[in-house]
Amino acid sequence: MTVSPARRPRRRRTTLRWKIAALAAATALLVVAAVGVLVHLWTAHDIRGRGEARAFNAVYAATDVYRRTGVLTDGARLDPADLPAELRDPDDAGRHTAYDARVEGNVGPSAWAAQRTGGPGSPVLAVQVNLGPDHANLSRLDAAMAVASLLALAAAIPVAVYGAGLLARRLGHVAETAARISAGDLDARSGPTRGDDEVADIAATVDRMADTLAQRLRTERRFTADVAHELRTPVGGLLAAAGLLPPGETEDLLRARIRDLRGLVEDLLEISRLDAGVEQPVRARVPLAAVVAEAVARTGLEAEVGTGVVDATGQGTTRTVETDPRRLERIVGNLVVNAHRHGGAPVRVTVDGRTVVVRDHGPGFPPDLLSHGPRRFHTGTRERGSGHGLGLTIAFGQARVLGAELRLSNASDGGAVATLRLPG
Repeated sequence: MTVSPARRPRRRRTTLRWKIAALAAATALLVVAAVGVLVHLWTAHDIRGRGEARAFNAVYAATDVYRRTGVLTDGARLDPADLPAELRDPDDAGRHTAYDARVEGNVGPSAWAAQRTGGPGSPVLAVQVNLGPDHANLSRLDAAMAVASLLALAAAIPVAVYGAGLLARRLGHVAETAARISAGDLDARSGPTRGDDEVADIAATVDRMADTLAQRLRTERRFTADVAHELRTPVGGLLAAAGLLPPGETEDLLRARIRDLRGLVEDLLEISRLDAGVEQPVRARVPLAAVVAEAVARTGLEAEVGTGVVDATGQGTTRTVETDPRRLERIVGNLVVNAHRHGGAPVRVTVDGRTVVVRDHGPGFPPDLLSHGPRRFHTGTRERGSGHGLGLTIAFGQARVLGAELRLSNASDGGAVATLRLPG
């Protein structure tokens, strides 16, 4: 089971795979829309240009025939009533064209061309080219492009999802490795990844970070163990030498300080063994409530010990558990000492099933401790009191050996709460 300072609610999140797929789909939609608009505008402009060219050529031929024979051909008309206003009174004898967007029945939009049949004031000969069929073809082209775009988009989205899935799996593997490293597995590595891209660079960087972190932690642990071993002998000698002093207040004070120093050295040795991973539990089936009560009594500190939930028969829910009683006593004792040293009275210890809760009524755990867990030689905020900060570190290490879960939190009405859940 996981040993963690506090449970954080997990947020539901949209996976990177679907985010990339949605981005690809949105990009494809924008491209399709842009291409469709450009094709529509270009085709409409081309239809208008070709229509005006046809009308221009037709009015040229019709004017020539009319001037020679007086006969109107190619659908030409003289001063038609529906002629656009800009062509009704041309100021020269040249040919002019105009676009008329009006639609009347099956006629329109239209391209018009007009030219005077003679000099100024002579009738205007005009030819109308109906562009309605061409615009109908443009509508069909728009519909065909829309269908083709939807089909292309339907084919592109699965490809985008698949490609995004490949990238997301690679990134997920790197994220999983980083999570394992942050959880304490310093041997976790991403290993070689396919491709020569940013994801491969990230994976390599995470592996190098893990190598550096592991090396530094090994150096720190080795230093802690070496210091503890080196101090053990002179501390023992000091304690023996203190016994040669004449009885008195000075001798008592010196002995107390030497005992504190020896306790610190023993704690450092215990932490070095826990860091090395050589500790193995010696399990036995024991009554949990009795072991907890014994652990509290060994501290010599006042604490209320009781069972938690009471079942329908009126009996408490305490039970026997299979665990290492020595390590369990060490955890509970450290939590009670920490509650008295850094918290406030009263201190209550509750046993409920496989769970042991130690609560004080002091200022509570500081936010940094709840977020990152205990740090050696760091007790948190000033109001938490003094100490070398190793008690909680040892408690977490021993809980890890037992396969238990130790969590820290603050009560809603004040005070620090440490919850130990033993494995089933």
